[in-house]
Amino acid sequence: MQLLEYFGVLTGLLYLFLEIRQHRAMWVVGFLTSLVYVFVFFFSKIYADMGLNIYYVAISIYGFWQWTRRREVETAQNGEAAPSQEAILYRNMTPLFFAGICSAILALFALLYYFLHYFTDSPIPAGDAFTTAVGIVATWMLARRIIEHWIFWIIVNCVSVYLYYLRGLYPTMFLYICYAILAAVGLYTWKKKGIRTHDSTL
Repeated sequence: MQLLEYFGVLTGLLYLFLEIRQHRAMWVVGFLTSLVYVFVFFFSKIYADMGLNIYYVAISIYGFWQWTRRREVETAQNGEAAPSQEAILYRNMTPLFFAGICSAILALFALLYYFLHYFTDSPIPAGDAFTTAVGIVATWMLARRIIEHWIFWIIVNCVSVYLYYLRGLYPTMFLYICYAILAAVGLYTWKKKGIRTHDSTL
């Protein structure tokens, strides 16, 4: 399993590099990484994260489809000509949308914590439930190109570093340290080089 974990670390880093660049191949690499971590987390008894990676496998297919069907934006918010397919496009959350996101995370957290606490032998039910709940929502936000998903990932990755340290998954702990750093880089890159848009096809 350790070799499998190292393989997951390498593909996970490649995934994040492609995510920052908004290259749609990230979804293919993410599919592979998530499939590997389904097994890694199962044998480490981190059940919610295992379930999260099953979700990642499914949403990788959805994300690839979403990004493939993307059309060129006819008009950016600043009124300039439509950007090319290579442009980094993003949307922002509204206050109402943010409230909905927080409600979804709280509901998922409560449901996952209850299940992990009463029906599994998970040694870290609260942390596992938290990272899984936020991860589910943040990945959906990424598929919709919502820039604030990076902030959610910075939080999740920092918490995950501690959880994987507790479970002795040191290569994965290193991966999530890199994830946290690169998530900050991703937020900066999208904000600096991206184009804000309200295009519903994103």
